[in-house]
Amino acid sequence: MKPIIRTLSLQELALLVDWAAAEGWNPGHEDPAMFQAADPEGFIGAFVGDDMVAAISAVAYGSEFGFIGLYICRPDMRGMSYGKAVWDAGMKRLSGRTVGLDGVAEQQANYRRKGFAPAYETIRFTGRMAGQPVRADGLRMITTQLLSGIVAYDAHCFPAPRGTFLKRWLQEPHHGLAAIGSRGVTGFGVARRCRSGFKIGPLFADDTEIALQLLEGLAGACEGGELHIDVPADNAGFITALDAAGFAPTFTTTRMYKGPAPELDLRRVFGVTTLELG
Repeated sequence: MKPIIRTLSLQELALLVDWAAAEGWNPGHEDPAMFQAADPEGFIGAFVGDDMVAAISAVAYGSEFGFIGLYICRPDMRGMSYGKAVWDAGMKRLSGRTVGLDGVAEQQANYRRKGFAPAYETIRFTGRMAGQPVRADGLRMITTQLLSGIVAYDAHCFPAPRGTFLKRWLQEPHHGLAAIGSRGVTGFGVARRCRSGFKIGPLFADDTEIALQLLEGLAGACEGGELHIDVPADNAGFITALDAAGFAPTFTTTRMYKGPAPELDLRRVFGVTTLELG
C-alpha cells in the first residue's frame, strides 16, 4: 500500500522518540518539544491509514545546511520500502544544502552509496563524575543575558546559525553552563535528563581545561547521575582525561556529509549536541 507522507505533529514526534528509545538510543525526556523547536516542519512520517510506519528528521538550518536523523521504520513494517519513502522525502526537503548525518558502522556503506562521505568519528563515552557546585572562576549558569554570546560562540562549532533552537535547548529543565573570560564566552555546555542518566551536549570550549571545568559543573547539576557524551575521536587530550576519570567508550558513529563539508573549529568541539540533530 502506498503510504501518505507528511509532517509529524508534536504527538507523532513523541511517538518517533519512543521508537528511538526502543532502539536503545536513549533520548531525552524533553526531546520532542526541543527537537521541534529546531525546525517545526523537519520531521516527516509515512502513514498507512492512521498508523505511522516510518519516520525521519530532516532539519533545515537555513538555506545551506541540513541534518538527517531519527531514521526509523517500525520493525513489523520493514522491507516494504516505507523507510525509503521517508528518506527520499527528507532528502528532497533538504535539497540544495549540504546534508549531515551520524552513521553507525553497519550503515556507512549504504550512506556512501547515497553520496555521503565520512568527515570524522565520534565516540560515545559513559561514566560518572562526582562534580562540584558551580563555583569555579568564570563559570556561570546560562541566562538570557548570555544568549547572544552563546549564539556567537556556537557559530564557530556548528555549521549554521541555530539561535531559535539554542534558546529552547538552553532552558530548564536542561542544565546549561557557560565559561566567561575577559573577552566573553570561552565555552558552554548543556546536560539533559534522558531515559537513562544524562547526555552532555553540546560541550564547546576553547581548550580541554575549560571543557573539563564545564563537565564537572554539569556533573554537579546532574547529582551523580550517569553521564553520556559523544566526543570527536580526534580530541585526544579530552579522551585521555575522560579515561582517567573512569569513563568508558560504548559505541562509535561517523559524521558524514553529502555536499561540501562545513568548515568547523573541531578543536573546540568536546561533545556534539545530539546525534539526532547534529
